[in-house]
Amino acid sequence: MTEHKAIDGCKRQDRICQKYLFDAYSDKMLMVCVRYVKSLPDAEELMLNGFMKFYQSIDRFSWNSTGGVGGWLRGIMINECLMFLRKKGGFKIIPEAWGVEISETERILAGIHAGEIFKMILELPVGYRTVFNLYVMEGYAHKEIATLLGISEGTSKSQLNRAKAMLQVALKKSYT
Repeated sequence: MTEHKAIDGCKRQDRICQKYLFDAYSDKMLMVCVRYVKSLPDAEELMLNGFMKFYQSIDRFSWNSTGGVGGWLRGIMINECLMFLRKKGGFKIIPEAWGVEISETERILAGIHAGEIFKMILELPVGYRTVFNLYVMEGYAHKEIATLLGISEGTSKSQLNRAKAMLQVALKKSYT
């Protein structure tokens, strides 16, 4: 089955087509959710909620959208995660005093694996992690992040810088 046929089937509420798209994208979308909320059960629930919203709003899907099905799904998942963080009260901006400037060390980066970096990202405070994911992983601009999170553009930039600094500290601790 092609994605075009699956989308057409989803518009008719065909369960087989819904399952096809779920099977094709669920692992990737779960990873998107895990990047924002550390708890796997919460991430799974958010992913399922995101798919429900996807199926409910499938009539608005257009193939002209950036990223096709995956991009549209990713946007839904990110919004689900951000709403969850707001409701839970888990999105907090860390005061500037926590920021640390550290230079990058090439030797450390050469010996690290992606899984180790992922774990370090998960350990960031939720505000840092959220801005880091939106900027670095999703490619949002600081202006877009500020709008999504209800913060200033400057706060978005400083949260990203502090997230990077904390990651540098974690890298140094792990590999020195």
